[in-house]
Amino acid sequence: MKQRLNLRVRSGALVTLVSAIALSACATTGSAGDSASTKSDAKEFAARTEAEGVFTSTYKAYPGTATALKGATVFDGKGGRIDNGVVFMSGGKIVAVGGPDTPIPADIAVFDGTGKFVTPGIIDIHSHLGDYPSPGVDAHSDGNEATSPTTPEVWAEHSVWPQDPGFARALANGGITALQILPGSANLMGGRSVTLKNVPGRTTQQMKFPGAPYGMKMACGENPKRVYGSRGRMPSTRMGNLAVNRDTWLSAIDYANDDKAKRDLGKETLVGVLKGDILIHNHCYRADEMALVMDMAKEMGYKVTAFHHAVEAYKIGDLLRENDVCSAIWADWYGFKMESYDGILENAAFLQREGACVVIHSDDSNDIQRLNQEARKAQKAGLRLGIDISDATAIQWITYNAAKAMGIEDMTGSLEVGKMADVVLWNGDPLSVYSRPEKVWIDGALMYDALDPKRRPVSDFELGQPGEGDVK
Repeated sequence: MKQRLNLRVRSGALVTLVSAIALSACATTGSAGDSASTKSDAKEFAARTEAEGVFTSTYKAYPGTATALKGATVFDGKGGRIDNGVVFMSGGKIVAVGGPDTPIPADIAVFDGTGKFVTPGIIDIHSHLGDYPSPGVDAHSDGNEATSPTTPEVWAEHSVWPQDPGFARALANGGITALQILPGSANLMGGRSVTLKNVPGRTTQQMKFPGAPYGMKMACGENPKRVYGSRGRMPSTRMGNLAVNRDTWLSAIDYANDDKAKRDLGKETLVGVLKGDILIHNHCYRADEMALVMDMAKEMGYKVTAFHHAVEAYKIGDLLRENDVCSAIWADWYGFKMESYDGILENAAFLQREGACVVIHSDDSNDIQRLNQEARKAQKAGLRLGIDISDATAIQWITYNAAKAMGIEDMTGSLEVGKMADVVLWNGDPLSVYSRPEKVWIDGALMYDALDPKRRPVSDFELGQPGEGDVK
């Protein structure tokens, strides 16, 4: 997904921005009278850069055992279905996926999936768990740095509270194995997102998905103009939104082409976007604004990876397909503010018919536990209109397509040999309101088992409280 981009504001190649290397102090020689200078040990200091491992993932998979699931209906996450299938995982990876004749070693754990279903781990592309954790109190409100219209320098991971009980509930009730935590949408540029493995960890870095690219959250429309217009500052209009965005990108391009520029954390993030290393996730509702943002991206030389919420995406499905932009949407949220007024239940179905990339997201600590049900709602809305979308495709909306838009599709999101063994065994049709995860594996480690209360993860925050470990 990386791309080399021509930065056109100032001539010269894009330079790599690094901190200065610390210089060793040179001792002087001289008489005793020069003691002041001889004792001078002045040194220069330099901060480490991202390339040198700043805030890197320290994730290590939990221990697992070689395991096979047989006899279940298998949805592979990429639109495929296998009846009476077999999924074999070992060493944290998918080893084999196939029909009933798929070989299974004799000395491994085997689960009978007859009457049950297997999918890849469910992935939520838009979550605020940890940044807006439970309990939802002001002391925990860390998702919006609403102090400037553009704050690309902030990183969502630096607000994540690993003890948020929402992580465990998303695992147990929703089969969520990976999720992207985004800053809020008060700002035009809200900062970097982080992708997490949904495992218990003492630190955010222990949850951080290894090898996942950063995203950057942008927002258009009502939110930035309301937040800053109410303070009597720019932007207070949609044209102000575009103007501030464009000016900020031009400044970042100047910075990228200036090898003498002083280090700037915000511009470092923007340069990462221009290089194609950081993916743009843009909160946007109206079709006309999405089209404008895609034009701005072409002007400045970056790419929009996904529009989030995108309730009017169905109006421009052809443009989204042609520009290879995913739409991360709800099944049925609409009408709660003017820019969501034209939302329709058939949004996902129209996009799918147009050949555009569809992702069903949550943006909510409750909906993240029911993305399978949200996918079914969107699927059925299409069917009522005569658009017949297969169950396997609906599962793709909450697995592979989400992984693709997050830049991790080579590692997870589908049941393919060599990928991470992120797997959910459902006790029934995964798109049914009556079904729920029975077992969840992450990197081949059994992280949740509905039949074993001891494998129900409990946040430190919940210890000793009524309802501890409850997974209604």
